[in-house]
Amino acid sequence: MIQAEDFIECARGFGYRLYAGVPCSFLTPFINYTIDDERLTYVSSANEGDAVATGAGTVLGGHKAVVMMQNSGLGNAVNPLTSLAHVFRIPVLVIVTLRGDPDLRDEPQHELMGRITGGLLEAMAIPWEYFPTAATSIEACLQRAEAYMARELRPYALVMRKGSVAPHGLMGGRNKLQQDPDHRPRTSAGQTLVPRLSRAKVLQRIIELTSEKNTAMIATTGYTGRELFALADRPNQLYMVGSMGCASSLGLGLALARPDLRVVVIDGDGAAMMRMGNFATLGSYGAGNLVHIVLDNGVHDSTGGQATVSSNVSFAGIAKACGYPIALEDDNLAILDHLLSGTDRVGPRFGCLKIRPGTMHDLPRPALSPAEVRARFMAHIGANLSFISEARGHALS
Repeated sequence: MIQAEDFIECARGFGYRLYAGVPCSFLTPFINYTIDDERLTYVSSANEGDAVATGAGTVLGGHKAVVMMQNSGLGNAVNPLTSLAHVFRIPVLVIVTLRGDPDLRDEPQHELMGRITGGLLEAMAIPWEYFPTAATSIEACLQRAEAYMARELRPYALVMRKGSVAPHGLMGGRNKLQQDPDHRPRTSAGQTLVPRLSRAKVLQRIIELTSEKNTAMIATTGYTGRELFALADRPNQLYMVGSMGCASSLGLGLALARPDLRVVVIDGDGAAMMRMGNFATLGSYGAGNLVHIVLDNGVHDSTGGQATVSSNVSFAGIAKACGYPIALEDDNLAILDHLLSGTDRVGPRFGCLKIRPGTMHDLPRPALSPAEVRARFMAHIGANLSFISEARGHALS
């Protein structure tokens, strides 16, 4: 195990000043260290592909860049890695965390990517090695990466296993959204107003306002699904455990297939920004049975509380501009009553609730596997996968 300082200061000696990426708990020490150092730049990207493009742009400007991501997001980066960095011969140093390491027990959504991470990098013609776990190995590792990138002008990857880097707390104040643990609104004089709501309180109100019988609920990955499970594990609830940012698209497909159901998508600010194009798609195709709710706490909560850029974003303004006929934004539970209690069917409804960071104490994970949650959910709404076996049988006959 090394300290974040060991690698970053050595990398600084090689000329690396910019780090762009999407948070992973393995990367938290790196992110905190770069945020605290005014001579370094950390860009919190909306998705992993954007991080690659940002790094590539930095290289085009004559500076070196490190791109960081969890391996679950490596799929988001395939296109810019292959059709931008490779084609234009733009060398960026890529750090990919190894969730789903075959040698360790991890969550089910990481299992497949854990097995294929190395193969996927190799398929993209990106040479890789494991991230150094001894301070004495860092310089030689970076020298190998530098030699390859200088020769080939293409990316080089370091795959980081769990426990490679020791924890590093955020010491300074450049991550401004994290200075206020309640993320509370303030007056112009700086006086704290009423503390913002917790995620659990908002989810509890959503549960109270939705019928288990005719409502289908999609909860985004991270703490949202886990808290929803902890509060009330109902068969009409689907807890996403991966595919960050895809909850709204999944909800749209369900709402189009089942106009008899009210489909409620519970999203997060980081996830919503990762797939912001979904707003335009939902605004164009969504019907009155679709409700899209974003819980905005200004941070990536489940990976260590790294700040998002949502303080500069009006999600309701974006939703309105993208065609949602109803788009609300507040830190008051009353907007949920408007979104979930109305009877008009004018089109998809959108609401953004500003909440505070943090989660419930001893937060459990769903007791069922993702496949079991899916099967229970489909059985509850009267759907099944028999048409797949029927189609296969027809094709084989």
